[in-house]
Amino acid sequence: MKQIIISLIKQLVFLLLFFAFARLIFLIYYCIELKGIDFISISAVFVHSLKLDLSTACYILIFPSFLLFVQSLFNPKWINLISKTYYSIVIFIYSLISSAELGLYEEWKTKLNYKALLYLKHPGEVVSSVSSMQSVVLIALFLFQFIAGFYFYRKYFSTCINYSKRNLLFSAFFLIVTPVLLFIGLRGGTRQIPINQSESYFSKNMILNMAAVNSGWNIAQSILENKKYINKNPFIYFSSAEANKIVNRIKTTPKDTTLFILKTKKPNIILFILEGWSADVIESLGGDTGITPHFSEMEKEGILFTDFYASGARSEQGMAAIFGGFPSTPYSAITNQPSMFVKLPSFSKMLHDDGYKTSFYFGGQLIYGNIKGYILFNQFEKITEESDFPENTPKGKLGIHDEFVFDKMLSDLKSESQPFLYSVFTLSSHCPYDIPSKENFTWKKQGEDYIKSIHYADRCIWDFINEAKKQKWYKNTLFIFVSDHGHDTYKSWNFYSPQYHKIPLLLFGNVIKEECRGKQISKTGSQCDIPATLLPQFGYDNKIFKWSKNLLNPYCPEYAYFAVEDGGMGWIRPDNYFVWAQNTNTFYEISIKNSNKDSLLKEGKSYLQVLFQEYINY
Repeated sequence: MKQIIISLIKQLVFLLLFFAFARLIFLIYYCIELKGIDFISISAVFVHSLKLDLSTACYILIFPSFLLFVQSLFNPKWINLISKTYYSIVIFIYSLISSAELGLYEEWKTKLNYKALLYLKHPGEVVSSVSSMQSVVLIALFLFQFIAGFYFYRKYFSTCINYSKRNLLFSAFFLIVTPVLLFIGLRGGTRQIPINQSESYFSKNMILNMAAVNSGWNIAQSILENKKYINKNPFIYFSSAEANKIVNRIKTTPKDTTLFILKTKKPNIILFILEGWSADVIESLGGDTGITPHFSEMEKEGILFTDFYASGARSEQGMAAIFGGFPSTPYSAITNQPSMFVKLPSFSKMLHDDGYKTSFYFGGQLIYGNIKGYILFNQFEKITEESDFPENTPKGKLGIHDEFVFDKMLSDLKSESQPFLYSVFTLSSHCPYDIPSKENFTWKKQGEDYIKSIHYADRCIWDFINEAKKQKWYKNTLFIFVSDHGHDTYKSWNFYSPQYHKIPLLLFGNVIKEECRGKQISKTGSQCDIPATLLPQFGYDNKIFKWSKNLLNPYCPEYAYFAVEDGGMGWIRPDNYFVWAQNTNTFYEISIKNSNKDSLLKEGKSYLQVLFQEYINY
């Protein structure tokens, strides 16, 4: 039985080494692009790749593990042959994928993905787009990788199982334990959130992140994410010309102007992304008194948007909307698509390119929805998450509590140069709401744990603001508070209702003009409108964000859209809205107070049609 265990371990070691070998070829092939990057950073690629490599290896080992279990019961020689044949196929396919990426990255700056595979339907065009010399080099590298991989597997890692005695107790143990270990390995451990590309992202140099992501894992994920919808828009209701005409009319702003609210065009910015803060926790937005008393105090000195909505129901959807102004789509999030989000603009990249120092803070792990990968691409120079805090920092089940994250950010800001863009994603108001102290706040309605966690986060923010007021940078800093998505509350809104998706957006700080403080903006908008609203204040052109509108422009159109996960959308106009499901062709909710029902439905469907078409075209 010792042979069985040794064989499994050797197969695992081979796969990890083979993945590293393919990665080394990639780095050597693109060594010119690595100029200026230090050796330690390049070497770190192999460290940060290990977890995703291990996950990929565990997927590949499922079939060989089954063969080893069969061999623990009886031992015909043909099973060894099946195992060798299986690995020759694995080595061939992986060599083909990694070699194809060598040619693809030069043109697309992404890893091999499902959309790239679609080009294989027209092999003549693919061959024509690659020079003869490059074709020869890529074929040679493919053959070299395949032959070398197969040779070393056969010579050093292939084990022919050969024994005469059976041990049923060992077989039973192997059958129970091995699947459990493989399952833990393939999902990246026992944590709640399964592993994804973000686990390998570690550098502001995207070529290092691309090299660290396992090629096999990436293409498999891309196929699963896109195979159903990447080639065909399921939301076709009108001709392309008609739908685009309607959307252009919706987005048309008759006059390009804005209300200037800031004393300076180059303020520092601290962006608070509030985990799961519903409008129902804000008194002035219809919530009960006392849940967020400090937020209410800040409203008196800030600017509150009172008819504001989340673009989706998940954090990663909120990130793409807030930073990139890109609306959420049904079925999938663009943050999960590195080959797509590299084509999106973001206001953080614009500020970074203009000299802003950029940092992102989170008390947990940013792997969910590939948020870390998205954030790194968008030019956040420093990312601080759970693993960057001292071991003795108090934390809950999901990570470091908000107050300690804020303390860390305050400490780092003392030595930061200006101007800066700091973003912090709060955590404590996420289930299981295990805040570190009991709040002196009584709540007798439903959702007590959630409400008390919001009350705690509100207090932590207030403490942060009071400490910030003592800092030299405070007088030139704009604070932005916005939720990542809505949340179920004591009001028990339907998940699909606009009220569920309604969230706060507050601008606050000494940098706001005195005459603008205490204002409420009632224009209907969403997270997607943040870039176009803010950038004119800093003297930037916002036209690159074509799904975003300036809510500080008195003439901007009023509407909000949000995605329905199971296929559909919510469409909101002042005093009118509907939430419609494509799959069942039914309305989850509808409230239209005038006779323009057909016109409103046509607007919403056209918006979704054009949006999803742009999404799959990326």
